[in-house]
Amino acid sequence: MSSAPATRTAEEPVPDRDTPDPAPRGLADSVRALADGRTTSVALVTAALARIEASQGTLNAFRHLRAEAALTEAAEADRRLAAGERLPLLGVPVAVKDDTDVAGMPTHFGCAGDRAAAAADSEAVRRLRAAGAVIVGKTNSCELGQWPFTEGAAFGATRNPWHTDHTPGGSSGGSAAAVAAGLVPAALGSDGAGSVRIPAAWTHLVGIKPQRGRISVHPHSDAFQGLTVNGPLARTVEDAALLLDAVAGPHPEDAYRPPPVDASAAARRDPGRLRIALAWRPPLTLTGTAPHPDVRRAVTALAEALARLGHDVVEARPRYGLIGLGFVPRATAGIAE
Repeated sequence: MSSAPATRTAEEPVPDRDTPDPAPRGLADSVRALADGRTTSVALVTAALARIEASQGTLNAFRHLRAEAALTEAAEADRRLAAGERLPLLGVPVAVKDDTDVAGMPTHFGCAGDRAAAAADSEAVRRLRAAGAVIVGKTNSCELGQWPFTEGAAFGATRNPWHTDHTPGGSSGGSAAAVAAGLVPAALGSDGAGSVRIPAAWTHLVGIKPQRGRISVHPHSDAFQGLTVNGPLARTVEDAALLLDAVAGPHPEDAYRPPPVDASAAARRDPGRLRIALAWRPPLTLTGTAPHPDVRRAVTALAEALARLGHDVVEARPRYGLIGLGFVPRATAGIAE
């Protein structure tokens, strides 16, 4: 086999690195493509903005866009890349949920009305920028993050890319829809009682709710009385770990400071045999609704597949104690705050 480099015939087009990629890339793939010179930040951001614009009438994933600023930042990222600079997310477009402060933009958190623009970035956004990410906009959330769907009088309904008659879940449904549809490679959400995990499950994504303090919620000191934290939504485990590593770390005023972890290294490690509990009883239900038979069948099939892979899967009935009753006053106090 010849080791000579491949040559291009006269008929083959020369790739234009500033032409938007025809297909959306994942987060880690975008980082590699930028570092290798196979694309540019301007191309990635331009493509992301075009996909958002084209899908807004059907998916309605975004509340605010910062197109002009994002393209300016992308051009600067390309200059830095060309000069040899490398950062974890340099030049990659991402989105954040509209409960997160981005300087110069209002934070509506799903609500109607006029709000002044945030004077400063939240700590999570500051860290995204420090990692080189280009924030293209803010994604929809239901009002104050209270529901497992994403719709409201202020912005309409956000739809599930897999089936637009369905919801992507909530309250981080805008971020989930944006990532699942390939509008952006990854996005930040927030989660108090499933607001990352529910949309991840309903849109076939990887969603992580880390422990308190892993990703700062500053300028809040303790969001929703300790219930709510920020977390990534991505299409692969590798991408979710990369975003978590890029944004993790405390603000000097944070109350919670867990020891650092390397999520990307953990994602590459063989987990070995896992101990998995299959629990049908939730910690809190105000309606007494049981899982739908189709859901039971799907979860049972997953448990059986995990057992065949060698993991230790057992049916369990956890004693949740006051978790459910403790949730309600903390959530309602958080709304008031």
